[in-house]
Amino acid sequence: MSKFILVTGGAGYIGSHVVRQLTTAGRQVVVLDNLSTGFKEAVIGADLVIGDTGDKKLVNKLLADYNVETVMHFAAHTIVPESVSNPLKYYGNNTCCTRNLLECCSAADVKHFIFSSTAAVYGIPEVEMTAEDTPTAPINPYGMSKLMSEIMLRDLSAATPLRHVILRYFNVAGSNPDGEIGQSTEKATLLIKVACEAALGKRESISIFGTDYDTKDGTGIRDYIHVEDLADAHIKALEYLENGGKSSTFNCGYGHGYSVREVLDTVEKVHGEQLNIVEEPRRAGDPPMLIAKADRIREILKWEPRYDDLAFIVKTSLDWEKNRHY
Repeated sequence: MSKFILVTGGAGYIGSHVVRQLTTAGRQVVVLDNLSTGFKEAVIGADLVIGDTGDKKLVNKLLADYNVETVMHFAAHTIVPESVSNPLKYYGNNTCCTRNLLECCSAADVKHFIFSSTAAVYGIPEVEMTAEDTPTAPINPYGMSKLMSEIMLRDLSAATPLRHVILRYFNVAGSNPDGEIGQSTEKATLLIKVACEAALGKRESISIFGTDYDTKDGTGIRDYIHVEDLADAHIKALEYLENGGKSSTFNCGYGHGYSVREVLDTVEKVHGEQLNIVEEPRRAGDPPMLIAKADRIREILKWEPRYDDLAFIVKTSLDWEKNRHY
């Protein structure tokens, strides 16, 4: 029987873009998703099983029935403010369910594990460019839940033949340029998504949280990466592991940033209308600047981004909002 790739959370925003790239490349994929934030319509070319990563019986059956060699693990709660108000929800789903999944993978002799992590593990870095060896110091339960999963994965790989890649995402944005899939997350908090909703009248306004940072225009600066480039990083990580690469961690970003005002200016230019912008105080725990030092992923995984263009990122996001399929 041919070997499948199991993608948990593959009906979600990032997972669905990865699944589409995998299946387009001829890979055989099975998706496990409880559809709490995902959409079955987003799963293209893969089998969809509705269920939870914490369900050991189901996961064991999937790993055996599909002869799974590689697991890509996206399934997680991802809203930072919610993690602060309801931390146990995040530790339960993001950390405990990951532990269950890892136990099943180990028992089934899964060879490769690619983990969806986050720049939130760095907390508020004291450096302008955040490298993979920058100290990890999460300031919210979301970041901590992901870091705990990273540590479990590293420890398991050290004790067993399992090899892994951890990908730490910076600010993911945009949608598939063909308009086939996109970001439909309810109550999204990502700036470009929210700004595009505001541009199209789906929200009354867009807020800038903090205008007094020590940055060029007083607003926070972030490294925005197009979701298709991020998906390609997962394909490169898979090829790296299949070619015998050792367990590694990589930042996923472009290595430069844009301020909140620059992003909103770009949305206005691409859309052709002004936004209703509301200035508000800083949010607790927001770093002034978070930019990836992303040399390692280019050098080791031979990853070359195609969509490092803020206007293009915004355009694909706006196009999806105008023509959403689900």
